[in-house]
Amino acid sequence: MMRKISIILSLLLSAALAVAVFKIVQTINIQQKEKEDFQIIAELVNTPTIPDETVSAEETDEKKSETESTRNIAPVLEQNADCIGWIFIDGTNINYPVMHTPDNPQKYLRLSFEKKYSQSGVPFLDGRCSLQDGNLIIYGHNMKNGTMFSDLKKYLDTDFREAHKTIEFQTADGVFLFEVNDVIRTNISDERYNQINSTDGRILALSTCYGSAKSDRLLIIAKEVTT
Repeated sequence: MMRKISIILSLLLSAALAVAVFKIVQTINIQQKEKEDFQIIAELVNTPTIPDETVSAEETDEKKSETESTRNIAPVLEQNADCIGWIFIDGTNINYPVMHTPDNPQKYLRLSFEKKYSQSGVPFLDGRCSLQDGNLIIYGHNMKNGTMFSDLKKYLDTDFREAHKTIEFQTADGVFLFEVNDVIRTNISDERYNQINSTDGRILALSTCYGSAKSDRLLIIAKEVTT
C-alpha cells in the first residue's frame, strides 16, 4: 500500500514539475518573441531616409552632423496613433517607442505596440503629462530578460551613471536631451510622481519596479539640456 502511495506521489510530483518547466519555457519563449518584435520596430526607426537629391553632399553631411541622434520615427507614429515618441539611452537596451493614452493611462502596461496582450508592455507616458509643457514621467517594466527598463538599475553604479548621463527623447517636434542628475530607490508614494508641472526647467523621470515589495520603484531623474 505504501509503495502505491509512493508511486502516486512520485507521479504527481513529476507532473507538477513538468507543468512548471513548461510554464517557464513558455514564458521565456513569449518574452523572446516580444524582444524580437521590438528589434524589428527599432530597425524600422533606424532605417535612414532617402536623401534629398536637391541638397548638396556638403549640406547633407552638415545636417547629419547636426542631427546625429535623430531617428526616423515617422513610421511608428503612423503605425500607432498612441505612439508619441522614442526613448534611447546609449549603453543600455533602452531603445523603445513611448506611448501616451491620457484617457486610459495604463493601457500599454500589458499591451504590445500592435495592441495585443504582452508581458513586456510598452513604455508609456504618465496620463497627466503633456508634451507641450510640464515634466515627463515615463513608466516601463523591469523585465528579467533585460528588456524594457531593466537596464535602469545600471544607474545604481556611479561609474556607469557618469559615463551615460544623456537620455534622448524624440518626438515629432525633434530630439530632446536630458541629463541624469538623480537616482532614487523609492516607492509609488514618492511625491516626485506628482511633480507634473515644470517650475525650473523640464524634468524627465523614468520609473520601473525595483525591490522586494510590489510598491518599490527605481526612479531616474534627468533635467532637460537647453541651449
